[in-house]
Amino acid sequence: MPDTLYRASLLHTPQNPFKGGSLEAISDAGIVVQSGKIVAVGDFSSLRTLYPNLESTDLRGGLLLPGLVDAHVHYPQVRVIGALGMTLLDWLELNTLPEEARLSDVSYARGVASAFVRALLMHGTTSAMVFGAHFAGAQAALFEEGAARGLRVVSGQVLSDRLLRPELHQTPTSALEDGRALIQRFHGVGRAQYAVMPRFSLSASEAMLEVCQQLMTETPTARFHTHINENVDEIATVRRLFPWARDYLETYERYDLIGSRSLLAHNLHASTSELERLSAAGSSVAHCPCSNAAIGSGFFGLGRHLQHNVRVALGTDIGGGTGYGVLKEALQAYSLQRLAPDGVTMNAAQMLYLSTLAGAEALGLEGTCGDFTVGKSFDAVWVKPRKGDPLEQVFQHADSLQRMLSAAFALAGSESIAQVWIEGDCVHSRETT
Repeated sequence: MPDTLYRASLLHTPQNPFKGGSLEAISDAGIVVQSGKIVAVGDFSSLRTLYPNLESTDLRGGLLLPGLVDAHVHYPQVRVIGALGMTLLDWLELNTLPEEARLSDVSYARGVASAFVRALLMHGTTSAMVFGAHFAGAQAALFEEGAARGLRVVSGQVLSDRLLRPELHQTPTSALEDGRALIQRFHGVGRAQYAVMPRFSLSASEAMLEVCQQLMTETPTARFHTHINENVDEIATVRRLFPWARDYLETYERYDLIGSRSLLAHNLHASTSELERLSAAGSSVAHCPCSNAAIGSGFFGLGRHLQHNVRVALGTDIGGGTGYGVLKEALQAYSLQRLAPDGVTMNAAQMLYLSTLAGAEALGLEGTCGDFTVGKSFDAVWVKPRKGDPLEQVFQHADSLQRMLSAAFALAGSESIAQVWIEGDCVHSRETT
């Protein structure tokens, strides 16, 4: 990749705006990228003087944002999006698990993986915590497709040994063998990282959770990702299956699976004790508002999580969710918080943080991406509406970059994503797609 001086209207949140940080916005910014890394950010004219011979790329007419981060998305569910009118357990049994079983066919899985990675990139997602497949071959297909297209993928084989379709079950022995082989092959290779992923404790026996514990112990840099407290019927079933556990969280704590490397999806119905323990452990929660609404799981207690200092990021939760766009997810989070009891009224800076740096923090990538701090990789999204689109009208008449950012959350879909970079590599261009 050539060293480049980009000229753009730039916005990012290098400090958490829920904790006093603010939106940094530069209307005529320069950002110098060398070997995929950011080496300078500031006023364009000043940087042009400092780097007079550097190739320049003009990105004015839109907004340059950090690459978006999806903290919870299911790769096997690409082809079953939009099954509405069901609650979680019925949605799994009738819609989702039959499709996930089809990924036992590796050629089928490759087609799903290709469509999945392409969809993420064209929506501006540059890093994702991907809930993987139950089959090692299908999981390998995802890592291979992510590497081919440049996506930052944190993922792992999904582990279950009860209460799902029999073809989705593994034995603890096979799960351990598959996990070790996948970790050796993919963890830390290129932009891929491995995450240990029991589907949820409802479908993972104590023996399977022990396998998760062993994999995490053997690979100290691996992440841990699963579901928790999404649906009241799910929680009741977990309570029956683990009579010794005081709550859902303890089913993971017993096996040392909760810590700073842990990211748990949903957590809608968390107790105060669970929030206190998640905070003490330094764990993160993926908030998936489109899915929460579509499946009817409930309101997310954003205020309670913030009060207890629990880290929160955004996940699209495809296919319970209704689209791949993290910007859309932030808008849904904003809207539901406006209606929720004790909801938090968010501003555009907080929405951008949840869409970018918060996700990077949840995935353990905060030193690599999430904002435009010098030294980080140039992971970026150029939001530039097509001529005649409604968003173009707002951009042309907005009186500030903050107003343009709010409009991007309200109106921008994949058609507004003009270009996407990961570590300086252009991984998506609207004009060539």
